[in-house]
Amino acid sequence: MSKRVVLFGASGTTGKAVAKELLRCGYEIVCALRSTSDVPDDLSGCKIRPGALVDVFGTEKFDVAISCIASRTGVPEDAWAVDYQANSDILKAAQAHSVRHFILVSAICLQKPKLAFQHAKLAFEKELSECGMTYSIVRPTAFFKSLSGQVERVRSGKPYLMFGSGELTSCKPISDSDLARYIVGCIDDPGRHNRMLSIGGPGPAITPLEQGEELFRLTGRKPRYRRMPIVLMNAIIGALSLVGLVSKRAAAKAEYAKIGRYYATESMLVWDEKQLRYDADATPEFGRETLFDYYAELVRAP
Repeated sequence: MSKRVVLFGASGTTGKAVAKELLRCGYEIVCALRSTSDVPDDLSGCKIRPGALVDVFGTEKFDVAISCIASRTGVPEDAWAVDYQANSDILKAAQAHSVRHFILVSAICLQKPKLAFQHAKLAFEKELSECGMTYSIVRPTAFFKSLSGQVERVRSGKPYLMFGSGELTSCKPISDSDLARYIVGCIDDPGRHNRMLSIGGPGPAITPLEQGEELFRLTGRKPRYRRMPIVLMNAIIGALSLVGLVSKRAAAKAEYAKIGRYYATESMLVWDEKQLRYDADATPEFGRETLFDYYAELVRAP
């Protein structure tokens, strides 16, 4: 059993969950963080190494490297600096120091790339898969946190926002703890080595409309919806892109809007290239927690 693991991105939601799971499973773990200000309060038990990410390899020996890092904005400059270059630098340092296995947390939306961060992630996935090291590329479907932004809106009596009918897309979201168990399970499971691994949570795929319906049920509020037409979003993107030709700030806003439109129009499920459709049945499931369980916890919280 491999024991020494270096984890990148432990300050993020997924990284923190992976750190806790590694500790639970008995691995010796070092968290490489860019600064001491990134250290989460609840990572007691982990060794922390702040500073340049690749410096950690110069002082210690590791069997496995896990990268949960991701650009925070998704704009081209940030995406290529983090999703590609930072991961590439980590990989080269890991190879130079004889790390045997590299586990990457990526994203299922790379199946249909249209955005800068997707192309940056794909570029690194290709580099990793061709480097000769054992690898596992994990592509989660959707995260509970990203689908819970409207809980407080509904609790306070405001309408639930959605695009179109609310049935344009669907997903099988996976919880942080279930995803962490899956990621850590890649270490000693040969069936997850040298593979691209799409993974979702348990249960049927759910639409934004179904998410809204459940929130109204849990809060006891009368259902109220506010629908935004996709054509309006397209118009906003067009205007921002035009201004973005002369304004860096507007260009960034246009990219944010494009990211929003992508998630409003594309399902986070396995894409069937032959049938040209998303396939919920073909999307692997893992874990025990459901998004609606998580909603119930949030609604019960004071």
